[in-house]
Amino acid sequence: MRVVVAGATGLIGSRTVARLRDHGVEVVPVSRREGVDVITGQGLIAALRGADVVVDVTDAPSRAEGTSVEFFGTSTGNLLEAAAATGIEHYVALSVVGADRVQQGYFRAKAVQEERARRSPIPHSLVRAMPFFESVDALSRSTAHADGVHVAPVLIRPVSTDDVAAELAHVAVGLPLFGVLEIVGPEEYPLDDLAAKLQAPRGDIRGVVTDARAPFFGALVAERSLLPRATAHPGHETLAHWLARR
Repeated sequence: MRVVVAGATGLIGSRTVARLRDHGVEVVPVSRREGVDVITGQGLIAALRGADVVVDVTDAPSRAEGTSVEFFGTSTGNLLEAAAATGIEHYVALSVVGADRVQQGYFRAKAVQEERARRSPIPHSLVRAMPFFESVDALSRSTAHADGVHVAPVLIRPVSTDDVAAELAHVAVGLPLFGVLEIVGPEEYPLDDLAAKLQAPRGDIRGVVTDARAPFFGALVAERSLLPRATAHPGHETLAHWLARR
């Protein structure tokens, strides 16, 4: 089996490449570093030729709705077009939990990506992940407000990038799902509480301000909008384990 990983040099991409190699498959890393551009389409046909599966872990340069919608609309369209032209048998995309419920910001962009996959004739699998620990850590470092970091009290089950990469690799070497699989962390936290827990180890004294109107991934998110389905696959890494290995 030959698997192309689009976005292979990113946080998730590099880990997905490693997990796929653990499965014994041939992996073709694809990124602009290798001369392949998912926005312009440059090099896509050559990169995908002879492959069986494409794993799409590309990411937009911004969480802003306009930028991310434009990115995923274009990049996913180009990848699927190249996949159809080269006989790819399975398209696997990394999405986010809440893409089907939160119609704003980055969530809307991921919904656009998912819809492109569903409309394509190529068999597909959509892996929706909870926010990564790294994403919440970045949020906890925000400097947008003088009185502290404003965070909405949204319930989430943060997940490690290693757990997500392992799930992506497992899906990629299997049969297409023609649907959605969710991957979540083993623990549930209010987002504001988690942000405060991530501030503490680095001695950040600004504090977290609980603010229901604070955007997350460019969207206003209700308290329970990001809770997963009962069928979600739980990852293994807890917050304590993630902090210990940083």
